[in-house]
Amino acid sequence: MFFDRPEAGERALLVHCSFTGSFKRHSAAKRAVASGSNDESGRLASGDSSVDEFVDLVRAAGISPIYLESMQRKDPSPRLLIGSGKVDELAELVKANDIDVALFNHTLSPSQERNLEKELECKVIDRTGLILDIFAQRARSHIGKLQVELAQLEHISTRLVRGWTHLERQQGGIGIRGPGESQLETDRRLLQVRITAIKRRLAKVNAQHDQGRRARSRAELPTIALVGYTNAGKSTLFNAVTSAGVLVKDQLFATLDTTMRSFDLPSFGKIILADTVGFVSDLPHQLVDAFKATLEEAAQADLLLHVIDASAADMQGQIDAVEEVLAEIGAMDLPRIQVMNKVDLLSGAAPLNEVVDEWSDEDLRSRKIWLSAHTGAGMSELLTRIAGSLDANIWRGTLQLAAAQARLRAKLYAEGAVQSEQIDDDGGYELVICHRASALQRLLEEAGISWPPGK
Repeated sequence: MFFDRPEAGERALLVHCSFTGSFKRHSAAKRAVASGSNDESGRLASGDSSVDEFVDLVRAAGISPIYLESMQRKDPSPRLLIGSGKVDELAELVKANDIDVALFNHTLSPSQERNLEKELECKVIDRTGLILDIFAQRARSHIGKLQVELAQLEHISTRLVRGWTHLERQQGGIGIRGPGESQLETDRRLLQVRITAIKRRLAKVNAQHDQGRRARSRAELPTIALVGYTNAGKSTLFNAVTSAGVLVKDQLFATLDTTMRSFDLPSFGKIILADTVGFVSDLPHQLVDAFKATLEEAAQADLLLHVIDASAADMQGQIDAVEEVLAEIGAMDLPRIQVMNKVDLLSGAAPLNEVVDEWSDEDLRSRKIWLSAHTGAGMSELLTRIAGSLDANIWRGTLQLAAAQARLRAKLYAEGAVQSEQIDDDGGYELVICHRASALQRLLEEAGISWPPGK
């Protein structure tokens, strides 16, 4: 693998800079990182949710945060991102604390990364590189590994010259004398060849996924996708609904590969539930592009469950980050329910779900569901809301079939559309039907019965 990833356990200096006057000193966080002390939840309490998330990302990558340096600057420096005086201070910290890698909670340009490595005399990785490293460690499926490798290669394709001046030498020797090709140019060409090959393989995988979605569409099985910020509890909710037993861990990006399971929704029938990768603020565009195949499950879903950590300090910021990615993949117009999860972690009484006899269309689109996927509180209300949201496409009524139409009766039973039936004196069937309108219409038209039935 071309990606220069840090080894687990490396000693790291964490750098966060607040621009445009949003400065907050994090001296308490400095001391906490330096001494290794934690709060009761096992996390560092800095007073700034973006810094706390940065520390969690570092630990999720298996790196040991030794020192956190937070600072203020009006505008980023084109050369070093931060001021040269502050860089000198960081260089002293690196030497004094035996720092192996400096991690910046920002996106660095290739030149900034090279300049900082030269000044600090240690490896420098930005936020994008850190997230890519976490994804590389967690990817398990074939498509997940391909997507991560593609994102990594595209990220480092502009960073090949980082301290590698020997790569600029021209190749020579018998048979290849002349202008030749520098080693750097060779590596860039090889990178592009690999990127092209991965994109071709991903295109085939995407075609297979499209075929699977068409098959589910023909079976008229609605798909519900779980989306949300990383560590919001999507996998816990997925397990609570489907009993799938997927990995659940209090860790950022514990889930990278999409998992799909079917289950019987009360008062509705069989549906497909998809657990997708979590989002994060400033999610690298390389990942959004590379994970199109995974995110496509959300973009093509019939209903989105936006799982939100109701106990998060920056809850609105996390909601905005998710909606930004949804807009980027073209899923903003899909119907969705906001699932306010982890109410068991809220102080005081948890908000109660309003109990009404009938939900209006506006209620179904806008009202929130409060629950705890961990304790199960509020789960029945969620399932009722899901059924209500999907119920707009449901046909309910009585269908009269002649005795000669037993084949259609069998198909209706096979799709779970029949709730009850009575047989009349002539051997005909009176069926009480509850089924998706599009599926029922298809079955009736195949049997030569006009739609809607009874006309």
